[in-house]
Amino acid sequence: MTSYAFIGAVSQGLVYGLMALGVFLTFRILDFPDLTVDGSLPLGAAVSAMGILAGLNPYVSLIPAVLAGFLAGVVTGVLAARFGILHLLASILTMTALYSINLRVMGNRPNISLIGQPTVFEPLKRLGLSSSLAALVFFLIVLALAWLFLVWLMRTEFGQALQATGDNPKMIASLGVNVRVTVIVGVGLSNALVALAGALVAQNQGLADVSLGVGTIVVGLASAVVGGTIVSGRRSMAVRIAAVALGSVVYRLAVALALQLKIGSFSFNPSDLNLITSILVIGALLVPKLRAKPKPLKSHA
Repeated sequence: MTSYAFIGAVSQGLVYGLMALGVFLTFRILDFPDLTVDGSLPLGAAVSAMGILAGLNPYVSLIPAVLAGFLAGVVTGVLAARFGILHLLASILTMTALYSINLRVMGNRPNISLIGQPTVFEPLKRLGLSSSLAALVFFLIVLALAWLFLVWLMRTEFGQALQATGDNPKMIASLGVNVRVTVIVGVGLSNALVALAGALVAQNQGLADVSLGVGTIVVGLASAVVGGTIVSGRRSMAVRIAAVALGSVVYRLAVALALQLKIGSFSFNPSDLNLITSILVIGALLVPKLRAKPKPLKSHA
């Protein structure tokens, strides 16, 4: 792998690490299967791109993108927690609606070009960094801030309520916690992180596309599973959150290596990405089982 390809894979892992943290918040913490992320990622990209084209500062454009993602998550949370719609169905309904909303946001165009427009990477480029290194450094800083935020959040009273809601909602409700509000805000925060990732991806690629979020949930779960395998065992919440971000980077590096792999006349193509992802996730799920020592048979003598 060339150094350019390595930097690109790590950069992608870092920015999609934000999305993976959002998925971790719903799937692992809240125990809420949320497919809204497939729509909130391109939503963040679309809102940020349109803001930049309207003359907003690239950094300022991230604010409405994050808020839009939060609102998308709130809609899913309200449908599930307030109206009792099945979690998975509620998120599918929101995701489906977001496809049309994203097209509306982008002026009924499937994509928007940001080539030649200012981006959040400009200050780092002015320091002499190349485009790829500027993106790498910026994504690392943002991901570190997101990690700090989530670690802090999980130590607050609300964060403890989030974790308890995922573990035992009936118990935490009996203690006077409004589980509905906890779920709604939790899903909203998850999609806010995902939308932020989408906005940064669009600025990095110079393009916001309505299909940007296809397979987002699979990639997020792959990152969480891979990260969990790397730091298997009972770990602190800070380590678990960091493991998800690390899993995103490892996943991207593994995909990049797989695409360059050649065995005789066989090689993977970019169209095999879903196959590669499935193989990686299956492998990550099997590793803990293979590590586990078989229990000795009980003697009935």
